Amino acid sequence: MIASVAGRVAAVGPDSAVLEVGGVGMLVHCAPGTLATLRAGEQGRLATSLVVREESLTLYGFATDDERLTFEMLQTASGVGPRLALAMLAVHTPNALRVAVASADVKTLTMVPGIGQKGAQRIILELKDKLGTPAEAVDAALNGHARQASWRDQVHSALVNLGYSARDADEAVAAVAPQADADVAAGRAPAVAALLKSALRALSVR
Repeated sequence: MIASVAGRVAAVGPDSAVLEVGGVGMLVHCAPGTLATLRAGEQGRLATSLVVREESLTLYGFATDDERLTFEMLQTASGVGPRLALAMLAVHTPNALRVAVASADVKTLTMVPGIGQKGAQRIILELKDKLGTPAEAVDAALNGHARQASWRDQVHSALVNLGYSARDADEAVAAVAPQADADVAAGRAPAVAALLKSALRALSVR
């Protein structure tokens, strides 16, 4: 298993990055929050999880070992594959997921695109004793609204990493704000990956 990769960041894209390791470019799929920590041309390190399929080998990267371990544990639940597990970590921190599962908080889990009420209930049932004890549960609950607002910083940072100016990033964030507001109004956390794609489309038609 490849537990981590470290090297020069060759490229940062909307949903992946390339790190040069020993002369080899390693494509690593990441959540927007993790991509925002990387800078092209600089050194980077990611905790990683290798997902092996008959037709492919896919490497997923995370800012912390806790995120990697949570990613792997989430996939032990029925119906949760690597893409959905990554989406869960794009919306919630590992500790927020522990709090949600421990408190049977279906609403928090259904904020993740692709998870309905029945899926959330199944995840809670199957992971209740696997994710570990939530730390700072009270703070995590009180900071729920702050997590919803963090999409702005994540999208802005990702756009700057892709080479756009801060001014362009500001305008793109403003352009997709109604989409994020609609998610919040519907009781969902803004989907950062979808917002980033919309921001890139907005910039491409300027």
